[in-house]
Amino acid sequence: QSPESLLDIAARKVAEKWPFQRVEERFERIPEPVQRKIVYWSFPRSEREICMYSSFNTGAEDPAAAPGGAAT
Repeated sequence: QSPESLLDIAARKVAEKWPFQRVEERFERIPEPVQRKIVYWSFPRSEREICMYSSFNTGAEDPAAAPGGAAT
């Protein structure tokens, strides 16, 4: 097994600390391979984190009031 690349390590550390949108706003030019790695590491890895992320509550009581909710 080979060691992680510097790109992977750096992208993972960036993704742990800042949302990708903030990275895009802060830096004028981000090479495509770097963008892909940051986005890759931005998503949760464990099943527990995925479940927690996917059940995020927007605070809206009425499902129709939530973004993407059912229309009346």
